[in-house]
Amino acid sequence: MTEVSWGVTLPLPGLGLHRHREIVEALPSLGYRDVWTGEGGGYDGLTALTAALAWSPGLRAGTGVLPAQTRGPGVLAQTAASMAELGQAEVLLGIGSSVPAHVTALNGRPHSRPYAHVRDLLRFLRRVFDGEHVTETYETFSIDFGLRRRPAVRPKVIVGALRPGMLKLAFAEGDGAITNVLAAHEVPRIVEAAGPPGEGQELVVKIFVTPTEDAAHARAAGRAFLGWILNQPPYRAFHDWLGRGEALAASRAAWDAGDRRGAAEALPDSVVDELWVHGSPEECRAHIARYVHPGVTAVELHVTQTPELRAAPHTLPDVLKALRAH
Repeated sequence: MTEVSWGVTLPLPGLGLHRHREIVEALPSLGYRDVWTGEGGGYDGLTALTAALAWSPGLRAGTGVLPAQTRGPGVLAQTAASMAELGQAEVLLGIGSSVPAHVTALNGRPHSRPYAHVRDLLRFLRRVFDGEHVTETYETFSIDFGLRRRPAVRPKVIVGALRPGMLKLAFAEGDGAITNVLAAHEVPRIVEAAGPPGEGQELVVKIFVTPTEDAAHARAAGRAFLGWILNQPPYRAFHDWLGRGEALAASRAAWDAGDRRGAAEALPDSVVDELWVHGSPEECRAHIARYVHPGVTAVELHVTQTPELRAAPHTLPDVLKALRAH
């Protein structure tokens, strides 16, 4: 079984970016090789990674994920290459179709033909990182670009993938995939849909974790996010494919009626508990370990704020160490 690489999502709970240096430098001693970012309505997906690589060269840096439609292809290639040179380590450039709320509402770009955008950007980036000057008219953009300086460590291009179509694209043409918002027992279905991995390909599983024994706090945090994400079109389709549509019917009805709070409140505890890991750090570690199926190469832990961490923020390194499954 391939050794799994462990990582955390930046920013970490309760810390502004300007206060991250000490803990980022300590991550390898806590059992973490990777740093990751997401991108939505909060921080962008690149600044925190760049800072982390400056503080602790040698960490792997991954985006999980950047919307394919919101940055120019050449700028994205330059950015990943610059990060790889700065960190002198592997960059996992995660790109995905994202959701209309992030692409259109936040960036004013049409969320049209998402699969084609991801496919074309993936094909372009792979060629550029292989050293080619690409002059090409793709279905969704035209480009005339090559890197003037190639990084010593070639960036990988992975795809944010939920269902078979995007998973097959990720492994047939890319360096693998990153997936999220699923239960531990559902990971084998992702592995099966992706097909046999090639040499060096990645399957990254992102897990949302609230390490507290205050179940009410944890479930409230989970509902606040899950009530939104599970009602975005790609995730509705994903959870229909996973067979969770009936359990989400009440939440969907509330969302469609314009009741966002009701959509969150209608999520059954059983769904929240499957998709949002919580409990003591030791209980969370045991739950997280169930996500590590054959085929998974990396785990990204998105750790959220807890009453305990708010009261004692200096314990965050100990919590991170405790969450790391061995």
